[in-house]
Amino acid sequence: MDFIDYYNILGLDKNASESDIKKAYRKLARKYHPDLNPNDKEAEKKFKNINEANEVLSNKENRKKYDKYGKDWQHADDIERAQKAQGTNPNQGYQNYSGQSYSDNDFSDFFESMFGGQRTSGSRQSHHQVQFKGQDFNAELQLNLTDVYTNTSQILTVNGKKIRLTIPAGIENEQVIKISGKGGPGVNGGPNGDLYIKFNLVNNTKFKRYGNNLHADVNLDLYTSLLGGEIMVDTFSRKVKLNVAPETQNGTKVKLKGKGFPVYKTKDTYGDFIITYHIQTPKNLTSKEKELFSELQKLRKHG
Repeated sequence: MDFIDYYNILGLDKNASESDIKKAYRKLARKYHPDLNPNDKEAEKKFKNINEANEVLSNKENRKKYDKYGKDWQHADDIERAQKAQGTNPNQGYQNYSGQSYSDNDFSDFFESMFGGQRTSGSRQSHHQVQFKGQDFNAELQLNLTDVYTNTSQILTVNGKKIRLTIPAGIENEQVIKISGKGGPGVNGGPNGDLYIKFNLVNNTKFKRYGNNLHADVNLDLYTSLLGGEIMVDTFSRKVKLNVAPETQNGTKVKLKGKGFPVYKTKDTYGDFIITYHIQTPKNLTSKEKELFSELQKLRKHG
């Protein structure tokens, strides 16, 4: 079972109060609720993780076990029974999930099997040596939105080691990905920990991103909105020509299917590009223009 940092999921630290947990949960649950993110598998996954984190951390007893035993918190009672059977103090020899060291006390067969221990023989007395997974590392990486429109490579330095990372197009702001085995070294031959990278995206474009869809405001002159015509519009990757229907109203939305942001880890699949027209009223009219608009006004009144 992989370790899941429930505090990190809710954007909190271990000193968070019950009120902090409740507020963080409500905010994130609203953001990633399936009703607001239809057909978004990544949002659905985040929503489930948010609920799981809240279920554990909002329960005092479960949170206490989680703080002490990390990913094995559900086995806390069994662990402490096993320790008592060996005559050890349940409050010693098993530090919290932050990756601190463990004692060399002997463990029962049950405890050994639970954590993947191996039996080794000493010169006079056999003892159990238990393998433990290494500490998980957390890192943050800031990128521009334009950086993640296509697959991109980055080199991270974690604990003095350089790691080349290929970032799939379409990654979300504050999304966390796991790089297996790039955390701290294991104990007694156990597996290395994992590296969790959180992405902070800066929107360096004029577009707004909601999931895989991009939104843009486009100004439309009064005459084109009334009579129709052709305009050129910037999308994320290129300009496109649009036909404007006659008598287009202010606030009209136009959807360009498949012209939005790439869908994470889904080849050649994109969201939609949604345009909202904003009709611009002409300024600094000439005398002739005012005269013509007056004639139009009379025609509308008496037509």
